[in-house]
Amino acid sequence: MLRRMKLILCVCMILCTLDSKAEDNQVSLTKLGSKTGPTLKFFYCYSCGYRKVFEEYVSILREKYPDLQINGENYNPSHNKMLIAKLLSFVKILLIILIVSGLDLGQQRGSLWQWCIDNRFYSCIMIFFIFNAIEGHFISSGAFEIHFNDVPVWSKLETGRIPQPLELFQIIDTHLNMQYADVDIG
Repeated sequence: MLRRMKLILCVCMILCTLDSKAEDNQVSLTKLGSKTGPTLKFFYCYSCGYRKVFEEYVSILREKYPDLQINGENYNPSHNKMLIAKLLSFVKILLIILIVSGLDLGQQRGSLWQWCIDNRFYSCIMIFFIFNAIEGHFISSGAFEIHFNDVPVWSKLETGRIPQPLELFQIIDTHLNMQYADVDIG
């Protein structure tokens, strides 16, 4: 009875942890003190390693366009894929807890379950890495999307590639020229 109570307590703690992580990712819609003017926003796949590409583009763009406000954030996959990834994460942690505790559910153990109980360290590591690989598949979006003043100007999801710096310069110059075409300087 005590084992089941411990298991239920562990499951509740895991659910609370997953729920609090989801709440921490919320971003305030109002940003006081943010600059006005042209903005360039990147949405990239963090798990694909595109954050480094974003940081390289920021350093290149800051040299050529010092007044351009540049932001970037992770491009989240669809809600269904995120839900599947969270469910897999929960199952992974639950399996590891069950194996480490050696919990016998009152049923005859299968040969795989018996191997996992007998080889707790290896089975937990295998479960951890296999489930992480599957979760990574669902979380990866492959996106590298660029918006200029909230208008999409480039999509890796549509084109299948990341723009070259010269292409991005041309896109920004075109949009800046369109934005300031109505301004009479003289």
